[in-house]
Amino acid sequence: MIRLGYACLNTQLPALKTCRWATYQSKGIAYLRELALHNLSTTLTMIRWNIERDILVFRMSSDLIPFASKRELTWSWYEEERLLQLTEAIRKEVLDSGMRLSMHPGQYTILNSPRSTVVEDAIADLSYHATLLKLCGGTDMIIHLGGVYGDKKASMDRFVERAKKLSPEILSYLRIENDDKVYTAEDVLLISKRTGIPVVVDLHHEHCNPSSVALEKLLPDLLATWGTKRPKIHISSGRDHNRDRKHADFITLEDWQEVLTLFANVDVDVMIEAKEKEQALLRLRSQ
Repeated sequence: MIRLGYACLNTQLPALKTCRWATYQSKGIAYLRELALHNLSTTLTMIRWNIERDILVFRMSSDLIPFASKRELTWSWYEEERLLQLTEAIRKEVLDSGMRLSMHPGQYTILNSPRSTVVEDAIADLSYHATLLKLCGGTDMIIHLGGVYGDKKASMDRFVERAKKLSPEILSYLRIENDDKVYTAEDVLLISKRTGIPVVVDLHHEHCNPSSVALEKLLPDLLATWGTKRPKIHISSGRDHNRDRKHADFITLEDWQEVLTLFANVDVDVMIEAKEKEQALLRLRSQ
């Protein structure tokens, strides 16, 4: 069985709210609290909207609690009663429905950086994501391997070294993904074998940055990284052509056919990364 999901926003529901650091400095923690309450309430509405339509794969935004991973901000948001009431409501909906809830830390969460401050910031961000996933009943936190910094092997070794030092809680949620420029699915598989971290295969990234071995040959080993857990993949379509890194509004039937071909005999969850969010999912269903 293939289950479809989408990421972060719903075009038919209220938008999430963010703010600039300067705005926080002028307005204080009370303002961040109100933004967080709005964002969690909006996320709860999205999750209920999804459940009503049998959409049981969803990615929460990383920006629900503004600046939560910023080390300069000493705010124990995870102890706020009003926020915890909302995370508990989300958790109940997720667990009762069997929804798969994930998060995807951003491009600046880089474990293999040569700069210690970047790594410290990355670990703080992973800790925030793991805390929010735990509170909300989530299961997956997906990251890329990072940069090359002039030496790909050394950079991969640094990732392995840092990953092995992460807390058991972070590691329980962590998944790694191939990217569209540097680290192929083949590279990520090698890292998984050294760390035990499951691999999320991104098919669009594989088009843009293909492995030296055909994906069909790698797929059994990639799926095996999940053990008894249900595998998860990402799909999107290039905006102008197959290898265009920019995402299109919707998923092409050609790209969807690839999913059906590759995973014909696999139970898998598919995260749609398209500009039109839930609309792309609903169109694909109707097609």
